[in-house]
Amino acid sequence: MSVVTPNSAASAAKAMAWRVPAATTQLVVGTAASWDSSEATLQRYVRGGKGWRAIGAPISARLGANGLVWGRGVNPRTDDMSDKSEGDDRSPAGVFAIRRSFGYATEWKNRTKLQYTKVTKRDLFVEDPESPLYNTYVHLDHDPNTAFENEQQMNQDDPAHRLKIVFEHNTEPSPVPGKGSAILFHIWRSGGTKTTAGCTAASANSIETLMTWLDPIKQPLYVLLPVDEYKSRRAAWGLPVIDPVASASSTGSTGSTRSTGSTGSTGSTGDASATSG
Repeated sequence: MSVVTPNSAASAAKAMAWRVPAATTQLVVGTAASWDSSEATLQRYVRGGKGWRAIGAPISARLGANGLVWGRGVNPRTDDMSDKSEGDDRSPAGVFAIRRSFGYATEWKNRTKLQYTKVTKRDLFVEDPESPLYNTYVHLDHDPNTAFENEQQMNQDDPAHRLKIVFEHNTEPSPVPGKGSAILFHIWRSGGTKTTAGCTAASANSIETLMTWLDPIKQPLYVLLPVDEYKSRRAAWGLPVIDPVASASSTGSTGSTRSTGSTGSTGSTGDASATSG
């Protein structure tokens, strides 16, 4: 029998009291069949005077090979939440800010409203938990000349990373070492037949759509949850009602139903790296 302590009850109450900020008028909602599903359905939403409204068709996406685990985003955490770890091959669940993007082509600087950086050999995204720069982007003022700098370079010749959008997992107020780094939207591999190391991957057209649609002025958020978890938190968090088609797609995704949403769940550990995600 579980025991509810005053601290855990207060933590749970705080988590359920949280709501999407009024200033946020764009959402990307991702729902998966279960905590162990490596497939998700994404849907874009905008908020106006009549509430949330779906934009465009649902988007098929791939997640970490081992499914989902609670991440570190803008939603409050509770004592019983599981915790993402570097190398667990799980995508972080929760609510995450979207501000930054990276890519190989200069032209995207004028095609997206997101902060955009053209990746060169001087651009690093640090995934070493032992480094004080863990889970931060670094631009060198020189060509990389140490083993560390070469190891932390962002990919420059990987089609899956031609375009990528950061969602802010484990970045604020400061990264927690070993809790996951370089979590991104990027282009999927082999037409969506391959899972990721923790990132959210979709078709090139879908990533381009997100790149042109997302607007930092509208304070966009990415919500990624198993569908049942989403439904249980939807009203309290002020989230959109899931489109029946998107919901059916999520519940039809592959993956077992063993829950990993609370502390003590089993499963191997992994990360959505800038180099391998």
